[in-house]
Amino acid sequence: METALYLLPVTLGDTSIEKVLPSYNAEIIRGIRHFIVEDIRSARRFLKKVDHDIDIDSLTFYPLNKHTSPEDISSYLKPLIDGASMGVISEAGCPAVADPGADVVAIAQRKKLKVVPLVGPSSIILSVMASGFNGQSFAFHGYLPIEPRERSKKLKALEQRAYTENQTQLFIETPYRNHKMIEDILQNCRPQTKLCIAANITCDDEYIQTRAVKDWKGNLPDLSKIPCIFLLYK
Repeated sequence: METALYLLPVTLGDTSIEKVLPSYNAEIIRGIRHFIVEDIRSARRFLKKVDHDIDIDSLTFYPLNKHTSPEDISSYLKPLIDGASMGVISEAGCPAVADPGADVVAIAQRKKLKVVPLVGPSSIILSVMASGFNGQSFAFHGYLPIEPRERSKKLKALEQRAYTENQTQLFIETPYRNHKMIEDILQNCRPQTKLCIAANITCDDEYIQTRAVKDWKGNLPDLSKIPCIFLLYK
C-alpha cells in the first residue's frame, strides 16, 4: 500500500457497505492507523461497519470541523510526513466535497504529499445523474440563506442562472427545515421551472422525483428529518 492521504467515502445512510463501496476501500482502511475525521463517533461506527474486528482503540483520530484552526490541521499531517498513511472521513459521502476535509487536502497538496481519492457515493453526483437535468454544467451552492428576504433573492438568482446559463443548480437544507425549503421554492420559482428532490440516496427508502414547480403543489412527500438535496433547472 502506497503511503498517501486517502480520502475515504462513507455510506450516505443506513446502507450496507457492499452496496456502495468497493472491497478495495476496506483493504486500504485496514492499513491506516491515523484518521482525520469530521466526527469521531460516526467515524468509529463507520470503521466498525467496514471491519467488525478492527481494533478501534489502537487508532488515532484527529477532529476536523469548522472550528479547527489551520495550525491544528497542518499539524495533523505529521504522521503522513513521517511515512504513515492517513485517512480522511466525512460524516457522510465523499470527504472534501462540501466538507471541511477540503482544508486538509489543500495543505497536503501545498506540502506536495500524495493524495488518493477512493470511489464512493456522492449525493451531488448521484442526484444530478438521476434528475434528468444538465450534467455537463452544474453548480452546488450548499446551504441557502435562512433570512426570508435573502433566501427569496437567492432562489430567484439560482433559477435565473438555470435559464440564462443552461446550468443545473443544487443546494441542501438542514433536514428539519426541508419542508420550509420546498415551500419557499414553490413560492419563489416560476411554475414551469423544474425541481428535483432527491432524498435518502442509496438507502432502501430512496426518493428521487423531478417535476415542474406547479406540479409539486399539493403533491409533496414527507421529508421531515431526511437528508435531501434540491436541484433546479429550466
